[in-house]
Amino acid sequence: MAETTVASVDDTFPKLLIRNARVRGARPAIRKKDLGIWQTWTWSQVLDEVRAFALGLEALGLRPGDKVAIIGSNRPPLYWSICAAQSLGAIPVPIYQDSVAAEMVFVLQHAEARFAVVEDQEQVDKLLSLSGELSRLEHIIYDEDRGLKDYDHSRLHPFRAVQQMGREVLAKDGSALARWEASVARGKPDDLAVILYTSGTTGQPKGVMLSFRNTVEAARIGCTFDRLTDQDEILAYLPMAWVGDHIFSYAESYWSGFCVACPESPATMLSDLKEIGPTFFFAPPRIFENILTTVMIRMEDAGAIKRRMFHYFLKVARRSGEKILNGDSVPLGDRLLYAIGHILVYAPLKNVLGLTRMRVGYTAGEAIGPEIFRFYRSLGLNLKQLYGQTEASVFVTVQPDGEIRADTVGKPAPEVEIRIDEATGEVLYRSPGVFVGYYKNEDATRSTKTDDGWVHTGDAGFFDHEGHLRIIDRAKDVGSLADGTLFAPKYIENKLKFYPNIKEAVAFGNQREFVTVMINIDLSAVGNWAERNNISYASYQELAGMDQVYDMIEAHVREVNRDLASEPKMAGSQIHRFLILHKELDADDGELTRTQKVRRRFIAERYQPLIDALYGGASEQDIATEVTFEDGRKGVIRARVKIRDVETYGPLLQKEAAE
Repeated sequence: MAETTVASVDDTFPKLLIRNARVRGARPAIRKKDLGIWQTWTWSQVLDEVRAFALGLEALGLRPGDKVAIIGSNRPPLYWSICAAQSLGAIPVPIYQDSVAAEMVFVLQHAEARFAVVEDQEQVDKLLSLSGELSRLEHIIYDEDRGLKDYDHSRLHPFRAVQQMGREVLAKDGSALARWEASVARGKPDDLAVILYTSGTTGQPKGVMLSFRNTVEAARIGCTFDRLTDQDEILAYLPMAWVGDHIFSYAESYWSGFCVACPESPATMLSDLKEIGPTFFFAPPRIFENILTTVMIRMEDAGAIKRRMFHYFLKVARRSGEKILNGDSVPLGDRLLYAIGHILVYAPLKNVLGLTRMRVGYTAGEAIGPEIFRFYRSLGLNLKQLYGQTEASVFVTVQPDGEIRADTVGKPAPEVEIRIDEATGEVLYRSPGVFVGYYKNEDATRSTKTDDGWVHTGDAGFFDHEGHLRIIDRAKDVGSLADGTLFAPKYIENKLKFYPNIKEAVAFGNQREFVTVMINIDLSAVGNWAERNNISYASYQELAGMDQVYDMIEAHVREVNRDLASEPKMAGSQIHRFLILHKELDADDGELTRTQKVRRRFIAERYQPLIDALYGGASEQDIATEVTFEDGRKGVIRARVKIRDVETYGPLLQKEAAE
């Protein structure tokens, strides 16, 4: 079927759903693994599910313009709820499912949600605990009924019961179908399609209003660029409140007709990934880092022969794999070795990871370490970097096949204009996906979006001689040392996070004499190492304070310094001192956003005594840190954190470091 544009009749997602049911009704639209069995719904069946739920919502009193909160893990009923709300002129508002109750209050109040469609008892309990603060919330609809039998159901409704209401309306009211189809037909490209709240890195989240024109055009651009069709399949496991999932797992699926697979649970994502074997895969850097860590841990536990073979062919892949993928010239000997490596290592590894069928993959959300990026591409995986924002409906830049490099985020996406502010180096863009504005926040809209449609990204970057965009860091985070040397913390942190033993790193140095770093070890990787070396420990805190662990991390930091020494612009930003934090950075403690981005300002304030010790020359520092437990209770962790100096390398070693 020929591609259409938003100028055609299929300019909203409910209209696209009706089209898909008409032209590819028997094709699989969405899957869900339940009790170990994959259940599949075709596009015709999805239309029936969405229509029934929409009419049930209408019977409960949902009206055009109402806001419907969507809270839970990726599952078909929640995706259907988005389309059902849109079909009635209501506006879905996905919320991060791992938010604690107090974090939900602002979004639910700000969005003025009248309805909420949630996953299970956990989410119901959160909302009920906030009843006194959510006077506008009238109805809560839940998908999973376990544990909810004895609750007061005056405002609680099972998802299937609401659908049954809709089906009864269809059976009894001869005009119901025509009324619903007329509601769908009234939808216009400039109507609001969704409100997605930002992660709130620097303050309260902002509600990004995206129209159907924004999101449908973004889906069209993405599907056309990567040639996605109804033969493709994606695994939907990222938060539904994140714009990446909304565009890739919802919008692009409705545009192209491809199938979306929902894992049984977040904990089974990797095993479900292997079973599905998606052709289109998207993950933020943290997921790729975690997968790499798991691979390295498994190989350390393997036999000596297998381990040596793995590392030998990994060197071959690093030398030749990406060149072969790009179609570059590679010596015959290396091609033969790579072919052998493909049989013995690369193909089995891709199969274990569930990426054998992957035709195209993306990473975005934050910068990925170049070494991590090259690792996957060296295996023959067509992994690309994507630079985008919620305010852009994702797409700002993309990497065309054959022009993929670790140190850039590609060229402007189709129909996207980009310019660099000459005074500040900030990246600005303009595109069909540019958001309508921030909900109930005109001041923030004016400061971000110009009258002629240019959006300030807040990121510093530049175009290289081939027209590829390079992002240095967040503009507000890029600074300089006291001597004027460039200080780009994210660049340094990504180099550290390449090592499986390091889960998170936070660098400091702006207007300081030298760079220091706080490090979170990866409990799985370091714990596995401890077990192999007969080192006993009782907690993360105890493991993080061990001298042997400090020795391991110090070796990694020295390697990063040698790498930085080979780069003229970054040689002065080598790490002089580091410490291993006594606790893992946690979103529940406000240290990370719900998309796992570091809240630098908050961390700098919370751990000020440690920063003072890093720059004061102390070898250890006492600190007490408040933490939030899973049940919401507060506690305090007290520790004496060690601090180490680390070797740096001068200009005379730059050539050697490069080699």
